[in-house]
Amino acid sequence: MTRYGATRQSLQDENLAPKKQLGQNFLIHKATAAAVAGCGKIHSDDIIIEVGVGLGALTQPIAEQAEHVFGLEVDGGIVRFHKKKNDLPENVTLLHQDILKADFEELYRLSKGPLKIMANLPYSISNPFLFKLIEHQEKIAWATIMLQKEVADRLTAAPSTKQYGIPTVLLKSCATVKSLLTLNPAEFHPRPKIDSVVVRIEFCDPEKVAGRVYDKFLFQKIVRAAFSQRRKTLLNTLTAGGFFRTLSDGDKKLAKQLTKDAIIEADIAPGARAEVLELGQFIDLTLAFSLKLSNTPS
Repeated sequence: MTRYGATRQSLQDENLAPKKQLGQNFLIHKATAAAVAGCGKIHSDDIIIEVGVGLGALTQPIAEQAEHVFGLEVDGGIVRFHKKKNDLPENVTLLHQDILKADFEELYRLSKGPLKIMANLPYSISNPFLFKLIEHQEKIAWATIMLQKEVADRLTAAPSTKQYGIPTVLLKSCATVKSLLTLNPAEFHPRPKIDSVVVRIEFCDPEKVAGRVYDKFLFQKIVRAAFSQRRKTLLNTLTAGGFFRTLSDGDKKLAKQLTKDAIIEADIAPGARAEVLELGQFIDLTLAFSLKLSNTPS
Protein backbone atom coordinates (compact mmCIF):
# COMPACT_ATOMS: atom_id res chain seq x y z
CA MET A 1 0.00 0.00 0.00
CA THR A 2 1.32 3.50 -0.87
CA ARG A 3 1.85 6.12 1.81
CA TYR A 4 -1.31 7.94 0.70
CA GLY A 5 -3.25 4.70 0.40
CA ALA A 6 -2.25 3.99 3.98
CA THR A 7 -3.33 7.47 5.02
CA ARG A 8 -6.71 6.98 3.38
CA GLN A 9 -7.09 3.73 5.27
CA SER A 10 -6.17 5.52 8.48
CA LEU A 11 -8.84 8.13 7.74
CA GLN A 12 -11.39 5.37 7.40
CA ASP A 13 -10.20 3.93 10.68
CA GLU A 14 -10.82 7.35 12.26
CA ASN A 15 -14.31 7.53 10.70
CA LEU A 16 -13.23 10.44 8.51
CA ALA A 17 -14.01 10.93 4.83
CA PRO A 18 -13.72 13.68 2.20
CA LYS A 19 -16.48 16.19 2.80
CA LYS A 20 -18.45 17.14 -0.28
CA GLN A 21 -19.54 20.47 1.25
CA LEU A 22 -15.87 21.45 1.61
CA GLY A 23 -15.04 20.40 -1.95
CA GLN A 24 -12.30 18.05 -0.73
CA ASN A 25 -10.43 16.09 -3.40
CA PHE A 26 -7.18 14.65 -2.03
CA LEU A 27 -4.06 13.98 -4.11
CA ILE A 28 -3.21 10.30 -3.90
CA HIS A 29 -0.03 9.85 -5.97
CA LYS A 30 3.36 10.78 -4.56
CA ALA A 31 4.92 11.57 -7.96
CA THR A 32 2.06 13.88 -8.85
CA ALA A 33 2.31 15.72 -5.54
CA ALA A 34 6.05 16.19 -6.16
CA ALA A 35 5.34 17.58 -9.65
CA VAL A 36 2.81 20.05 -8.23
CA ALA A 37 5.27 21.15 -5.54
CA GLY A 38 7.87 21.63 -8.26
CA CYS A 39 5.62 24.18 -9.93
CA GLY A 40 6.11 26.36 -6.85
CA LYS A 41 9.82 26.91 -7.61
CA ILE A 42 10.41 26.80 -3.86
CA HIS A 43 13.76 27.89 -2.40
CA SER A 44 15.32 26.47 0.75
CA ASP A 45 14.78 29.73 2.68
CA ASP A 46 11.12 30.13 1.66
CA ILE A 47 8.33 30.15 4.22
CA ILE A 48 5.28 28.69 2.51
CA ILE A 49 1.59 29.13 3.31
CA GLU A 50 -0.18 25.94 2.25
CA VAL A 51 -3.95 26.16 1.86
CA GLY A 52 -5.80 22.90 2.36
CA VAL A 53 -3.40 20.41 3.95
CA GLY A 54 -5.79 17.51 3.49
CA LEU A 55 -3.98 14.18 3.84
CA GLY A 56 -0.61 15.88 3.64
CA ALA A 57 0.25 14.58 0.17
CA LEU A 58 1.39 18.00 -1.06
CA THR A 59 2.69 19.11 2.34
CA GLN A 60 5.46 16.52 2.32
CA PRO A 61 7.28 17.60 -0.89
CA ILE A 62 6.75 21.28 -0.05
CA ALA A 63 8.32 20.78 3.39
CA GLU A 64 11.29 18.96 1.82
CA GLN A 65 12.09 22.09 -0.20
CA ALA A 66 11.08 24.98 2.09
CA GLU A 67 12.44 26.35 5.34
CA HIS A 68 9.02 26.17 6.98
CA VAL A 69 5.39 25.51 6.06
CA PHE A 70 2.32 26.96 7.72
CA GLY A 71 -0.50 24.65 6.68
CA LEU A 72 -4.06 25.97 6.89
CA GLU A 73 -6.79 23.36 7.18
CA VAL A 74 -10.47 24.19 7.72
CA ASP A 75 -11.57 20.61 8.53
CA GLY A 76 -11.29 20.06 12.28
CA GLY A 77 -11.41 16.29 11.85
CA ILE A 78 -8.38 16.35 9.54
CA VAL A 79 -6.51 18.62 11.98
CA ARG A 80 -7.20 16.22 14.87
CA PHE A 81 -6.14 13.28 12.69
CA HIS A 82 -2.72 14.79 11.91
CA LYS A 83 -2.15 15.80 15.53
CA LYS A 84 -3.01 12.31 16.69
CA LYS A 85 -0.84 10.58 14.09
CA ASN A 86 1.93 13.21 14.28
CA ASP A 87 2.62 12.40 10.63
CA LEU A 88 3.58 15.83 9.24
CA PRO A 89 7.22 16.91 8.84
CA GLU A 90 8.84 18.77 11.74
CA ASN A 91 9.05 22.04 9.80
CA VAL A 92 5.26 22.15 9.32
CA THR A 93 2.98 24.15 11.61
CA LEU A 94 -0.64 23.03 11.22
CA LEU A 95 -3.23 25.79 11.69
CA HIS A 96 -6.94 25.12 12.03
CA GLN A 97 -8.07 28.05 9.88
CA ASP A 98 -10.35 28.97 7.01
CA ILE A 99 -8.29 30.89 4.44
CA LEU A 100 -11.34 33.00 3.55
CA LYS A 101 -11.44 34.25 7.15
CA ALA A 102 -7.69 34.32 7.75
CA ASP A 103 -5.89 37.46 8.92
CA PHE A 104 -3.47 38.23 6.08
CA GLU A 105 -1.55 40.65 8.30
CA GLU A 106 -0.82 37.72 10.63
CA LEU A 107 0.09 35.44 7.73
CA TYR A 108 2.42 38.17 6.45
CA ARG A 109 4.06 38.30 9.88
CA LEU A 110 4.45 34.52 10.01
CA SER A 111 5.94 34.54 6.51
CA LYS A 112 8.36 37.35 7.44
CA GLY A 113 7.37 39.15 4.27
CA PRO A 114 5.25 38.70 1.13
CA LEU A 115 3.25 35.48 1.13
CA LYS A 116 4.25 32.48 -0.96
CA ILE A 117 1.19 30.30 -1.28
CA MET A 118 0.72 26.69 -2.38
CA ALA A 119 -2.73 25.17 -2.53
CA ASN A 120 -4.68 22.16 -3.69
CA LEU A 121 -7.72 24.36 -3.58
CA PRO A 122 -11.17 23.02 -2.65
CA TYR A 123 -13.28 23.64 -5.73
CA SER A 124 -16.03 25.18 -3.63
CA ILE A 125 -13.91 28.20 -2.68
CA SER A 126 -12.01 28.83 -5.94
CA ASN A 127 -13.59 32.18 -6.83
CA PRO A 128 -13.76 33.70 -3.32
CA PHE A 129 -10.16 32.58 -2.74
CA LEU A 130 -8.98 34.29 -5.93
CA PHE A 131 -10.77 37.50 -4.97
CA LYS A 132 -9.16 37.24 -1.51
CA LEU A 133 -5.75 37.14 -3.20
CA ILE A 134 -6.61 40.18 -5.29
CA GLU A 135 -7.83 42.02 -2.20
CA HIS A 136 -4.50 41.39 -0.44
CA GLN A 137 -2.29 41.52 -3.52
CA GLU A 138 0.26 43.86 -1.94
CA LYS A 139 1.04 41.19 0.71
CA ILE A 140 1.57 38.32 -1.76
CA ALA A 141 4.65 37.42 -3.81
CA TRP A 142 3.12 34.46 -5.65
CA ALA A 143 0.51 31.73 -5.43
CA THR A 144 0.80 28.32 -7.09
CA ILE A 145 -2.63 26.76 -6.88
CA MET A 146 -4.61 23.87 -8.24
CA LEU A 147 -7.98 24.80 -9.72
CA GLN A 148 -10.68 23.08 -11.67
CA LYS A 149 -9.92 23.52 -15.37
CA GLU A 150 -12.85 25.81 -16.13
CA VAL A 151 -11.70 28.26 -13.43
CA ALA A 152 -8.08 28.14 -14.62
CA ASP A 153 -9.26 28.82 -18.18
CA ARG A 154 -10.98 32.01 -16.99
CA LEU A 155 -7.74 33.35 -15.54
CA THR A 156 -5.89 33.15 -18.86
CA ALA A 157 -8.85 33.91 -21.15
CA ALA A 158 -8.69 36.40 -24.01
CA PRO A 159 -11.24 39.16 -24.65
CA SER A 160 -14.36 38.24 -26.63
CA THR A 161 -14.55 34.75 -25.12
CA LYS A 162 -17.15 33.56 -22.64
CA GLN A 163 -14.43 32.68 -20.12
CA TYR A 164 -13.20 36.29 -20.04
CA GLY A 165 -14.61 38.10 -17.01
CA ILE A 166 -14.03 39.81 -13.68
CA PRO A 167 -11.26 37.55 -12.30
CA THR A 168 -9.46 37.62 -15.66
CA VAL A 169 -9.25 41.41 -15.77
CA LEU A 170 -8.58 41.97 -12.07
CA LEU A 171 -5.71 39.48 -12.05
CA LYS A 172 -4.25 40.83 -15.30
CA SER A 173 -4.04 44.22 -13.61
CA CYS A 174 -1.78 43.01 -10.81
CA ALA A 175 -0.25 39.67 -11.77
CA THR A 176 0.96 37.33 -14.47
CA VAL A 177 -0.84 33.99 -14.69
CA LYS A 178 0.57 30.82 -16.26
CA SER A 179 -0.99 27.36 -16.54
CA LEU A 180 1.73 24.82 -15.74
CA LEU A 181 0.28 21.36 -15.25
CA THR A 182 -2.95 19.51 -16.04
CA LEU A 183 -4.12 16.67 -13.80
CA ASN A 184 -6.83 14.17 -14.66
CA PRO A 185 -9.48 13.04 -12.16
CA ALA A 186 -7.66 9.76 -11.44
CA GLU A 187 -5.03 11.73 -9.47
CA PHE A 188 -7.56 12.46 -6.70
CA HIS A 189 -9.76 10.81 -4.11
CA PRO A 190 -12.64 11.16 -4.57
CA ARG A 191 -12.38 11.70 -8.31
CA PRO A 192 -13.69 15.09 -9.49
CA LYS A 193 -15.70 15.21 -12.71
CA ILE A 194 -13.24 17.36 -14.67
CA ASP A 195 -9.51 17.94 -15.03
CA SER A 196 -7.58 20.18 -12.67
CA VAL A 197 -4.90 22.70 -13.65
CA VAL A 198 -1.98 24.05 -11.63
CA VAL A 199 -1.54 27.78 -12.23
CA ARG A 200 1.17 30.10 -10.99
CA ILE A 201 0.15 33.67 -10.16
CA GLU A 202 3.02 36.12 -9.69
CA PHE A 203 1.94 39.44 -8.24
CA CYS A 204 3.43 42.82 -9.12
CA ASP A 205 2.68 46.53 -8.75
CA PRO A 206 -0.45 47.33 -10.84
CA GLU A 207 1.09 50.66 -11.84
CA LYS A 208 4.05 48.82 -13.35
CA VAL A 209 1.66 46.66 -15.37
CA ALA A 210 -0.31 49.67 -16.60
CA GLY A 211 2.55 52.16 -16.85
CA ARG A 212 0.10 54.65 -15.35
CA VAL A 213 -1.15 55.75 -11.94
CA TYR A 214 -4.85 55.13 -11.38
CA ASP A 215 -7.39 54.57 -8.62
CA LYS A 216 -7.31 50.79 -8.07
CA PHE A 217 -10.50 50.79 -5.97
CA LEU A 218 -12.42 52.62 -8.70
CA PHE A 219 -10.89 50.31 -11.32
CA GLN A 220 -12.20 47.22 -9.52
CA LYS A 221 -15.61 48.81 -9.09
CA ILE A 222 -15.80 49.62 -12.81
CA VAL A 223 -14.75 46.11 -13.84
CA ARG A 224 -17.32 44.51 -11.55
CA ALA A 225 -20.09 46.84 -12.75
CA ALA A 226 -19.18 46.36 -16.41
CA PHE A 227 -19.47 42.56 -16.18
CA SER A 228 -22.51 42.59 -13.89
CA GLN A 229 -24.83 41.93 -16.84
CA ARG A 230 -22.71 40.60 -19.69
CA ARG A 231 -25.32 41.01 -22.42
CA LYS A 232 -25.87 44.70 -21.67
CA THR A 233 -23.83 47.59 -23.01
CA LEU A 234 -21.21 49.48 -21.04
CA LEU A 235 -23.50 52.51 -21.04
CA ASN A 236 -26.23 50.55 -19.28
CA THR A 237 -24.08 48.57 -16.84
CA LEU A 238 -21.92 51.52 -15.82
CA THR A 239 -24.94 53.80 -15.48
CA ALA A 240 -26.51 51.20 -13.20
CA GLY A 241 -23.26 51.23 -11.21
CA GLY A 242 -24.24 54.65 -9.88
CA PHE A 243 -20.84 56.29 -10.33
CA PHE A 244 -22.32 59.73 -10.99
CA ARG A 245 -25.30 59.58 -8.64
CA THR A 246 -23.89 62.35 -6.43
CA LEU A 247 -22.66 64.48 -9.32
CA SER A 248 -26.06 64.32 -11.01
CA ASP A 249 -27.91 64.97 -7.73
CA GLY A 250 -30.07 61.92 -8.38
CA ASP A 251 -31.05 62.94 -11.92
CA LYS A 252 -31.01 59.60 -13.79
CA LYS A 253 -30.87 61.15 -17.26
CA LEU A 254 -27.96 63.36 -16.27
CA ALA A 255 -26.18 60.43 -14.63
CA LYS A 256 -26.54 58.42 -17.84
CA GLN A 257 -25.23 61.33 -19.91
CA LEU A 258 -22.24 61.78 -17.61
CA THR A 259 -21.53 58.06 -17.87
CA LYS A 260 -21.76 58.23 -21.66
CA ASP A 261 -19.44 61.24 -21.77
CA ALA A 262 -16.84 59.44 -19.61
CA ILE A 263 -16.96 56.33 -21.80
CA ILE A 264 -16.49 58.41 -24.94
CA GLU A 265 -13.64 60.33 -23.32
CA ALA A 266 -11.98 56.95 -22.76
CA ASP A 267 -12.25 56.46 -26.56
CA ILE A 268 -14.63 53.53 -26.14
CA ALA A 269 -18.02 53.06 -27.80
CA PRO A 270 -20.88 53.32 -25.25
CA GLY A 271 -22.57 50.43 -27.02
CA ALA A 272 -19.63 48.09 -26.48
CA ARG A 273 -19.81 45.22 -24.01
CA ALA A 274 -17.34 44.52 -21.22
CA GLU A 275 -16.13 41.23 -22.70
CA VAL A 276 -14.47 42.97 -25.70
CA LEU A 277 -12.34 45.39 -23.65
CA GLU A 278 -8.62 44.88 -23.05
CA LEU A 279 -7.08 45.63 -19.66
CA GLY A 280 -5.77 48.97 -20.93
CA GLN A 281 -9.26 50.07 -21.91
CA PHE A 282 -10.59 49.38 -18.42
CA ILE A 283 -7.78 51.56 -17.11
CA ASP A 284 -8.73 54.23 -19.66
CA LEU A 285 -12.28 54.09 -18.29
CA THR A 286 -10.98 54.41 -14.74
CA LEU A 287 -8.95 57.52 -15.60
CA ALA A 288 -11.88 59.09 -17.49
CA PHE A 289 -14.30 58.38 -14.64
CA SER A 290 -11.78 59.70 -12.09
CA LEU A 291 -11.44 62.95 -13.98
CA LYS A 292 -15.19 63.46 -14.20
CA LEU A 293 -15.77 62.43 -10.58
CA SER A 294 -13.21 65.00 -9.44
CA ASN A 295 -15.88 67.57 -10.26
CA THR A 296 -18.18 66.06 -7.63
CA PRO A 297 -19.17 68.71 -5.09
CA SER A 298 -17.56 68.08 -1.66
